[in-house]
Amino acid sequence: MSAAPRDPEYGHGPAGEPLTPPVLLASLLADRELGLRHLAGPVAAGVHGVHASEMPDPSPYLLGGELLLTAGAGPGEDPDGYVARLAGAGAAALGFGVAPVHEEVPAALAEACARHGLPLLEVPPRTPFSAVARAVGRLTAEARTRELRRTTEAQQALAAAAARPDPVPAVLARLAASLGGSVALWPGGRTAGPELPAPAREALAALLARVGREGGPATATDRAGGHHLAAYALAGRAALGTATATRAPGDHTVASVAAVLLTLLTAERPAGVEAAALTRLLLDGDPAAALTAGPWYAVHARGSGDPQALAAALGTVLLDPHEGGVRLLTDREPGAQPGWRLGVSAPAAPDALTAADAQAGRALQRAEAARTPLARHPDAGFAGLVGEAEARAHAEALLGPLSPALRETLRAWLAHHGSWDRTAAALGVHRNTVRQRVARCAVLLDRDPDDPDVRMELWFALRQE
Repeated sequence: MSAAPRDPEYGHGPAGEPLTPPVLLASLLADRELGLRHLAGPVAAGVHGVHASEMPDPSPYLLGGELLLTAGAGPGEDPDGYVARLAGAGAAALGFGVAPVHEEVPAALAEACARHGLPLLEVPPRTPFSAVARAVGRLTAEARTRELRRTTEAQQALAAAAARPDPVPAVLARLAASLGGSVALWPGGRTAGPELPAPAREALAALLARVGREGGPATATDRAGGHHLAAYALAGRAALGTATATRAPGDHTVASVAAVLLTLLTAERPAGVEAAALTRLLLDGDPAAALTAGPWYAVHARGSGDPQALAAALGTVLLDPHEGGVRLLTDREPGAQPGWRLGVSAPAAPDALTAADAQAGRALQRAEAARTPLARHPDAGFAGLVGEAEARAHAEALLGPLSPALRETLRAWLAHHGSWDRTAAALGVHRNTVRQRVARCAVLLDRDPDDPDVRMELWFALRQE
């Protein structure tokens, strides 16, 4: 069975991190100095990196999106199985060097690539593999620069639209033009951009209603009628929807900025919950009296995005940007946000926000240790049976022999259920490095990490840091 083709319009980066535009195969084929030739499989594919290997099965070392280069030893006597493994690992394309092992690309390999939907390129003898890697790096940098310029110009245009006499329709029109699609404001039915086909229009309406209802998510996405759909919560249970035929890495940032502007333009001031809360807090000094009953969620976030856009995506204006991160308070259950790592507290009443703030801080530490986009404070459960001071003392005694690097590796390995490959990908190291570090932990701790009881104890100890 062949793998589903990757979307050439959209980069798939690590979870929670900014995405980079891919390099299209067509751009590499157009580079005459490389002299690459397309032999089989689709040509509409996006490349996120280059990897060279002569292993019969290089799939464990792929993250997905790579142009794999081989001089011909890798496919061996089973080209179909070789291609199937690459396609299953998410490889973007296969580049075959016709020298020195083969004088031409084997027909069986081309047939296998066509069968599994994996693009096959011929690399001529005069083209070093390093030249292909450099070309991908150069084109990636150029694409990143173009996308950054597009995003910046779109943000500036949205800000200018917000200053016009009738700002809401101006912002909607500008957003539709920047995304090259259609947008809608719910409720009220204000729209901008081309009319959508019925399946996309109905799916977007359902998405907006889901985000806009009380207790709904801060953001939601879907695909219907050949369109990428997204919805963003605004103040007052309103929502902004977008529909585009293709999706670029900067689209979410542009839409988030528009959501911030529309929140400010459509929210009733000072009757909003946040404005009233801040007023009561300043005058009365009582957090419990300043907010509605909730429940409320404390959020700690760290990332490279705009804090105001993050607050809008989480449906709040209660944020505290500070060096190294952002703290927020929202009455909507938070979801993962691109470009950020989030730590989320348990639902809390207004008089329990100090404890919720501490919970969110610890949850963010776990999210960063496990390289996950979001971690929530767990229910009381097992951890709640042990006092915090006692738990920390036990953790320090148990983990004392381990260096910070070994603790980070052990935490990631446990978080990925003992998977060498996923841990290596999360840490950005080779799988053998993970094996060596975990083995070193076992020696220093004099414990068997394959024992389920030992794993539970180690995970509990690592969570106390």
